[in-house]
Amino acid sequence: MKYLVLLTIIFTAQLASAAEYRVLHDTQTQRDIPIHISYPQDRLACSGESPCPVALLSSGYGVPYDNYSFISNTLNAAGYLVVAVQHELPGDPPLAVSGDLYKARSENWQRGATSLEFVRTQLQPRLPGYNFADITLVGHSNGGDISTWYINSAAGAATQLITLDHRRVPLPRLETVSVLSIRGSDFPADDAVLYSETELRQFTACIVRLVDARHNDMTDFGPDALKHRLSNTIRAFVGGRCFSG
Repeated sequence: MKYLVLLTIIFTAQLASAAEYRVLHDTQTQRDIPIHISYPQDRLACSGESPCPVALLSSGYGVPYDNYSFISNTLNAAGYLVVAVQHELPGDPPLAVSGDLYKARSENWQRGATSLEFVRTQLQPRLPGYNFADITLVGHSNGGDISTWYINSAAGAATQLITLDHRRVPLPRLETVSVLSIRGSDFPADDAVLYSETELRQFTACIVRLVDARHNDMTDFGPDALKHRLSNTIRAFVGGRCFSG
């Protein structure tokens, strides 16, 4: 009986450590960056000799960074370490809603990209069982713009990009990055954000348009049916397939 109790305690401890919150301090920007780390379901498979893949997850503007558990769970099941990053902090200027949005929001996107790179380089030596050299970036809405901006400015560290209805920053025109962009049904992307038909044949890209998928529903608070479709599409993409829902 005591061995059963001991095994139960160990198993419970492993479950309790499957996710954790941390705050990283960037001395260059003087920013405290909250992050939420969720580990692969089989953590024992991750080692320095065989590192598991890593995804950095960026939320939509105004959405808490840990409100995308359906995405984290999907990627954890596929063997990924997922790090959700809080980009908006108290005292940050509000996101522009008028004028030339690309120009007005570029400071926000660059700040977010800087935070993503900081998180990547800080966690790389602390979590040696995970591959921070070839990361996947995932972002919803403005978080997708941040993720895309990062790749367009520092493509070497990212090999996959997944955006959920981002609308402003053009997808990377790079043959070294595989792209999945899931499109909602209520808002269009700006001109030249998505690929042309010619570019779709040139790059490794999957553009998935979902019917009756509202932009603001692509979070944990959205309908279960939509989250299921999003999860299936993401699961297929990281498994090497382009699949719609």
